[in-house]
Amino acid sequence: MEPGQVVVIGSGLIGRSWAMVFAGGGFRVKLYDVVQQQITSALEYISKEMKKLEQSGMLKGTLSAEKQFSLISGSMDLKMAVEGAIFIQECTPEKLELKKKIFGQLDLIVNNDVILSSSTSTLLPTKLFTGLKHVKQCIVAHPVNPPYYVPLVELVPHPETEPSTVDKTHALMKKIGQSPVRLTKEIDGFVLNRLQYAVISEAWRLVGEGVVSPADLDLVMSDGLGMRYAFMGPLETMHLNAEGMTNYCERYREGIIRVLKTFGPVPEFSGEIEQKISQAMSEKTPVDAEHLNARRAWRDKCLMGLAKLKKQIKSN
Repeated sequence: MEPGQVVVIGSGLIGRSWAMVFAGGGFRVKLYDVVQQQITSALEYISKEMKKLEQSGMLKGTLSAEKQFSLISGSMDLKMAVEGAIFIQECTPEKLELKKKIFGQLDLIVNNDVILSSSTSTLLPTKLFTGLKHVKQCIVAHPVNPPYYVPLVELVPHPETEPSTVDKTHALMKKIGQSPVRLTKEIDGFVLNRLQYAVISEAWRLVGEGVVSPADLDLVMSDGLGMRYAFMGPLETMHLNAEGMTNYCERYREGIIRVLKTFGPVPEFSGEIEQKISQAMSEKTPVDAEHLNARRAWRDKCLMGLAKLKKQIKSN
């Protein structure tokens, strides 16, 4: 896909981040929302963020912050916003009826070439797109929050999505610096959240059974598994931790199965364990806007540094 106009539907945190990513790739971006003040706030936020990123040397793309920002404009008129668009990324709240309403409106006004994409993290394509006359042009492109700092995008097609829609979306994501992965079919939770929920579930059980404290549990991930998972996945980790995958399975198969059989049922994520974990997390980061936003800013700064390091390593 050559740079053209992209439409971002919804100017919340995910929409703002997507707008910055697309502008970094040289695309003109129309940021659509139903509230003018929300658009104004989003543009002010984007301008400040781009300047900070430029100063820190972490701005994506080859254009200056000023040039990238000039590519982004707002609109409250959906029909005008999508005129001439080659790609539309929906970023409204995670409510099925709201998203279906948006795609129903888009279905009536778009041409047969534009790709209709959703940022949903939990809603299946069959729930979102079934019945649309442009269903062949529809796809889920699920980012990781925040998309500007974490490049993974899960591409999940509807059963009727044209292969060319997947191919074009994959190429577009690569062009703007993201890391797209293709799912061959839809599955509840997609891939990222299924892996994430498996970790969360066992973490919850281990804390609940008194095996480890909440703080130490998080340390196991941040200073243990997370260190290598930042650069390679679990399958390559297995491959390298022995003389190849076959050797790994020969060595550890019985032990893995034995441990997995000791896993308990899915937790309720409530009650005393919830209170215990909530208290530990709140001691580290109090639950108020000032402390939470400061910690999120620290997280994003760390992600920026990690992204920079990974880029340097790959270039070498």
